[in-house]
Amino acid sequence: MSEMELPRSIPHVVLRAAQLHGDKPAIVDGARRISYRQLRQLMLQAAAAFRALGLQKGDRVAVWAPNQAETIVAALGAQAAGGCIVPLNTRFKGGEVQYILNQSRARILVMTEVFLGHSYPQMLEGVDLPHLEHRVLLPSEAGDGDWDRLLEDAQAGSAAAAAALEGLTGEELSDIMFTSGTTGNPKGVMTTHRQNVAVYRAWSDSVGLREDDRFAIIYPFFHCAGYKAGWLATFICGATIYPVAQLEVKPLCELVAAEKISFLPGPPTLFQTLLSTPPADRAGLRSLRASVTGASMVPPSMIERMRSELDIATVITGYGLTEACGTVTMTSAGDPAELIVRSCGKAIPGVELRCVDERNREVPVGEAGEVVVRGYNVMLGYFEDPDNTAKAIDAQGWLHTNDIGVLDENGYLRITDRKNDMFIVGGFNCYPAEIERIMCGNPDYMHVAVVGVPDDRLGEVGKAYVVPRSGAVVTPQSVIAWCRDAMANYKVPRYVEVVDTLPTNAMGKVQKFRLRDDAGSQSSGGEPEK
Repeated sequence: MSEMELPRSIPHVVLRAAQLHGDKPAIVDGARRISYRQLRQLMLQAAAAFRALGLQKGDRVAVWAPNQAETIVAALGAQAAGGCIVPLNTRFKGGEVQYILNQSRARILVMTEVFLGHSYPQMLEGVDLPHLEHRVLLPSEAGDGDWDRLLEDAQAGSAAAAAALEGLTGEELSDIMFTSGTTGNPKGVMTTHRQNVAVYRAWSDSVGLREDDRFAIIYPFFHCAGYKAGWLATFICGATIYPVAQLEVKPLCELVAAEKISFLPGPPTLFQTLLSTPPADRAGLRSLRASVTGASMVPPSMIERMRSELDIATVITGYGLTEACGTVTMTSAGDPAELIVRSCGKAIPGVELRCVDERNREVPVGEAGEVVVRGYNVMLGYFEDPDNTAKAIDAQGWLHTNDIGVLDENGYLRITDRKNDMFIVGGFNCYPAEIERIMCGNPDYMHVAVVGVPDDRLGEVGKAYVVPRSGAVVTPQSVIAWCRDAMANYKVPRYVEVVDTLPTNAMGKVQKFRLRDDAGSQSSGGEPEK
């Protein structure tokens, strides 16, 4: 499919797929099988329901829900009605959700009632949300919610919603995805329909996603990997998705065996676990033919074993960031294991990639420099934040990633250092400045500093250094317990050290390199969460 043939918006991807694939399953969620034709109808009903709630073009609709069919339908319906979705991390707590809802001025919140034992409505009790007008509950283990009723009531408005959909040009915002960055305050990354459709057409070509694939999506829908490189890419190709709400290896293996799953992206930890199971127990995985992995160090032996022992013929890695629609580079299906593990691949077609020095001059091949990106995948900017937008995108249109990398003579990129102090916990980006900002809300803490430390299971986890206020009784266990109530689990420091002072330079800035050096002798405040 050429760029000229691409559907102009994400809802138009579904319209096109319904024409081409009709009764073929688009989503298989447990016992439910939703065809492309049915998905089109559900999308239009959802669009009509949002219009009935007063949604206007450009309004923000926040979606706080796990991987399930209704989450996709709600997102598509909001976009088809002219709205812009704001995905929310399912592990967020009330204060984290409050910040994003208020920053985005979302008028509608679509959420599950209960997920992983947490009641989302309860977490928002007493939270000041002056812009929020409607809360819509999706079906969950707690009950049916009000979603199905809203769809039924809106069925008569589907034709009008279909007509209104034709007004979308593709230049409208499809989503605002909040990323923490290094300032500690989440920033809303704005991207358009046309950008995302084009990027994930290219992504699908790179990974070899096919119309006959059965794609198990274990990455969460609030993340680019689950939303854009997940259900959007699947619908572009006309394949079938299987949402996985909670990653548990045994049920996943049963799903792969029962449904003959062929496409399974996931973090290296997943495949290391699969490879550690007895051969007889993984016999049902023979349908797997392709995978995309990365987000942390990948041993070369693992890639080879994925190919030889799991019979996964195509293993791909890549590099991306939310500010570039989630994708910048990809390896190719025929690349050897050594290249896949020591590089992130080449820039996707139509995207320029450079490594530059501190004066923004391109460095020679083989030398390290800041990775900068220019092309159709670069965000429009941060929502209502021109200052940070100007810092991120220069006058020539180059997005400065703050990642340090090296390009080889063939254009393959290798990342050598991460964004400032960022560390990755089980595939989730963690920014110390944000965690520190949240922790400083505790009146017992005078100073807080957080660094990433190695972890055998998750790749990295956080370690917090806490200076208590005078007279306060602070223990590692109490810090971890407080953090578990204040932030998403992956952000919670797994190790805590209570100290009298933090090392600082002459300007009073905390010398985190000294903390990282010290972090080799971790003081555990409790067992890391599983």
